[in-house]
Amino acid sequence: MAVAALLPLAAQAEDIDTEHIFGFMIGSDVGTVGEREFQSQTTGSFAKDGGIYRAFNQQLELEFVPVQNFRVELGTTFMAHDINGVPGFDDRRQLSWQNVSVDLRYRFLGREGAPFGMTLAVETHADRVDETTAAVVRSYGTEFTLAFDREVIPNVAVAAINLSYQPEWTRVALTGAAEQDSTIGAAFGLMAKVRPDILLGGEVRYFRKYGGIGLDDLAGQALFVGPTAYFQISDRSRLTATWSVQAWGRLAGSNAALDLVNFERHQARLVFGVNF
Repeated sequence: MAVAALLPLAAQAEDIDTEHIFGFMIGSDVGTVGEREFQSQTTGSFAKDGGIYRAFNQQLELEFVPVQNFRVELGTTFMAHDINGVPGFDDRRQLSWQNVSVDLRYRFLGREGAPFGMTLAVETHADRVDETTAAVVRSYGTEFTLAFDREVIPNVAVAAINLSYQPEWTRVALTGAAEQDSTIGAAFGLMAKVRPDILLGGEVRYFRKYGGIGLDDLAGQALFVGPTAYFQISDRSRLTATWSVQAWGRLAGSNAALDLVNFERHQARLVFGVNF
């Protein structure tokens, strides 16, 4: 907010499009009718409770806007894991095709005609490899996200809030064991223009993970904080980079200052998109 307050008021600049400017969060904008995009999203997760833990997620997506205020996104994901000596995890070093996904977003309110923008996103995925442990599974999950955003300084700075709920159903192929869990989250992000084609800011995200899809037993919680940068490379291409560190966490039944069982210490993401 201090950065945004020090920036010159650029009233002559175009309105900020929030569809892709955040890293781990989403904005309320969904694109214009007829818009088509290809997107490459690379996510890295690093450091667990001991040993070596590195996981890289490469998602390839096609996005379409068939009608006003409604966006469809089809994706598939590949993962690479390097796990060695992590308590509770099998040692693995592998590259695998992980999942397919469908992301549907509908914008209920636009900032041009309302005090804030509001969009509901529903992303459903079917996994064949667990994204955390790299075990072979049959897993299905849906993430529901309600996104709000508002320009706090017109054409210069925008703030966003995300509220999320993600239930998961998993069956482990090796043992046949069935598991259910769920995660709820709340996030706040702020992005400000430093140049017409560059926005800088940050995101604060808080998560609570539960056993069972009904938020039955709290397993752990974590707070992530980190910077985000957005670059408009050309009229048709863009790049978003973000990094978050677990600043605080609590594993259920533990007094430790971090939860490195259910969450990682560091998360990073690089997103490249191009219109066609």
